[in-house]
Amino acid sequence: MTKAQDTIQIRPTSNGVRGTLTLPGDKSISHRAVMFASIAQGKSRIVNCSGGGDNRSTIAAFRALGVEIDQNGTDILIKGKGWHGLHAAAGTIDCGNSGTTMRLLSGLLAARPFDSRLDGDESLRSRPMKRVMAPLTEMGADIISEGGENRAPLRIHGKPLHSLAYRSPVASAQVKSAILLAGLQAQGKTTVWEPERSRDHTERMLPAFGVPIDVSGTEVSVAGGQELRACDVEVPGDFSSAAFFLTAASIVPGSELRVRDVGLNPTRVGALDVLRMMGANIQVENLHEMCGEPVGDLLVRASSLCGIELSGELVVRAIDEIPTLAVAAVFAQGTTTIRDAQELRVKESDRLTALATTLNTLGAKVTELPDGLLIAGGHGLHGGRVSSFGDHRIAMALTIAGLAGTGAIVLEEGASVAISFPSFYSLVRDLTEPATIQL
Repeated sequence: MTKAQDTIQIRPTSNGVRGTLTLPGDKSISHRAVMFASIAQGKSRIVNCSGGGDNRSTIAAFRALGVEIDQNGTDILIKGKGWHGLHAAAGTIDCGNSGTTMRLLSGLLAARPFDSRLDGDESLRSRPMKRVMAPLTEMGADIISEGGENRAPLRIHGKPLHSLAYRSPVASAQVKSAILLAGLQAQGKTTVWEPERSRDHTERMLPAFGVPIDVSGTEVSVAGGQELRACDVEVPGDFSSAAFFLTAASIVPGSELRVRDVGLNPTRVGALDVLRMMGANIQVENLHEMCGEPVGDLLVRASSLCGIELSGELVVRAIDEIPTLAVAAVFAQGTTTIRDAQELRVKESDRLTALATTLNTLGAKVTELPDGLLIAGGHGLHGGRVSSFGDHRIAMALTIAGLAGTGAIVLEEGASVAISFPSFYSLVRDLTEPATIQL
């Protein structure tokens, strides 16, 4: 999508959201598959790898580090040569908009015997890196924030590391994974404890690459000095992407939608639990397993939703889907309260402010809280002009809002969806009618 096409018009749909949907590969799993295959010994094939901008940044980063990667659409062949197959990049490694790329690379490169420099776009430069820099520094890493205030660009001087027992103040899969990747190269056993269990794709995938992991509740441990072995990975459909369509089919009258082969990892499907708590009619069918990840089909039909209180562990499991859940709350009867979601202030945008600002502009009644939102449902939405704040999940949430409202929405910076879901608008058209989306 060009800059000229960055303004999107979304019209309400009169026919519901109907059809069958197969989604691009899970973004988080794709990141890890590319990373682990790149540091493994041998050839790994990745099927249905996400084609979003964030995942392209990870692929480009490992090519810069000397890994041979052949790509044919969403199928990728990686010829890994182990840890020692990596060499210093010729210049700065561009992580684009991807916090996962930068944070996990920080742990992975901290013990490599060369210097690295990681940078990204303006949004990534604004995001906090202390959460990974602090524990890695405790392990002996030498990481300098050239941007100041623990922000990118980051300069990493690779050196030997020692193990760490770390109590993370936040439940973050990125922090946990960065420490575990450093721990694989350190002397001794490295342990990470989290206040709540974050998504566990790293723990599920590493054993497939020949690395044993010890998991006990919210505590994860890995022994140092381990090599990875090549492994083929089939990536399931991305649940975070599915959540927007689950919301749309729940709130638009006349909808019936089937989503095939979507990842149903328990640490990721908090939004599914939340929608069901609100009264959504969603059934799980054909449950099976792919590469250690539970996968299934979801059948959703339009239903009447009610407001709920959302906080604690459930927010952790649904943190990326809060934007679409906020839209669902606007169309629910009663009040929805979201708490413990302060993590949303340090995403691609301050998502709490972005949601309150945009939804109120469109006619909702949303009160911004220090750690969440208070949403008075049942008021619906009219048309209007709003911005995504350059945030892909805000853009997708506002698109879903436009399908269910009463007037057209003009969305600025709508092209940001390409960061995670380049085919989003075309799929919306396929499931509604072409006139709902005008680029």
